[in-house]
Amino acid sequence: MANLNTNEKQVLEKLFQMKSGYVLNFSDRTMREFFNDEIGIDIYEEKYKIGSGSKANCLRGFWKEADQSIIGKSIHKLIDYIENQMLLGELKKEDYPEDLISRSKEIANKLLGIPPQSQEIKENEFLNREFKDVNIDKLKLDGTVSVILQQRLDEIKKCLNVKASLSVIFLCGSTLEGILLGIASSHPKDFNMSSSSPKDKTDKVKPFYDWSLSDFINVARELNLLGEDVKKFSHALRDFRNYIHPYEQMSSNFNPDEHTAKICWQVLQTAIIQLSR
Repeated sequence: MANLNTNEKQVLEKLFQMKSGYVLNFSDRTMREFFNDEIGIDIYEEKYKIGSGSKANCLRGFWKEADQSIIGKSIHKLIDYIENQMLLGELKKEDYPEDLISRSKEIANKLLGIPPQSQEIKENEFLNREFKDVNIDKLKLDGTVSVILQQRLDEIKKCLNVKASLSVIFLCGSTLEGILLGIASSHPKDFNMSSSSPKDKTDKVKPFYDWSLSDFINVARELNLLGEDVKKFSHALRDFRNYIHPYEQMSSNFNPDEHTAKICWQVLQTAIIQLSR
């Protein structure tokens, strides 16, 4: 059972737009799929149904019955969903004020036992950072893969220079996922025991090859291998695999620009610096 007070519940209900019995833009089917895929639970299980059994009431029942860590994880996953839907143009950014999202993240972190951040990271501050010591070798990964990763960094710089934004996103996303997979494979116990690790329907942790980039980032953040800045701005990278397919890009109306590409490059550089430490 989550230790959520009345004010915290009001914040979450406002962010997830639960006033009329709905939850964000989910249908019954997509809400069930989301909680099954991301949290490993059936949100329509009988123990979560209260009142009318609406989507909002099932979420309230989940908050009442589930463990704190699972609820904290679900809040972060729902915020990830909101940010991704805004990126795709399916939700309007003005409906989700940054201070409301930040407060909800604080609530989730409290449930996960993560201490509060002393300062909110601003986008301009993040984009204006300059890096002089981004060194793949300091990650201490396998020598062969380190050579490949360095080649990718060199290619990303070339793509940035010619404004090939989509290529930058693909390269940054796949490179960061490869790095985190290498680190997770070197520390499997830590990654598998994290409360943020993705689980299947039987509540068993999924094998690393079934983890998404978002899963790797969330767990690395929980283990304090990555900072909140990387997690906050990684939404531009999360679904990079999908956009390799032209029809998926078309259906999502995804048209990245230089700004999105630079965010992805900053996320990758920052992650390498933090993971090297």
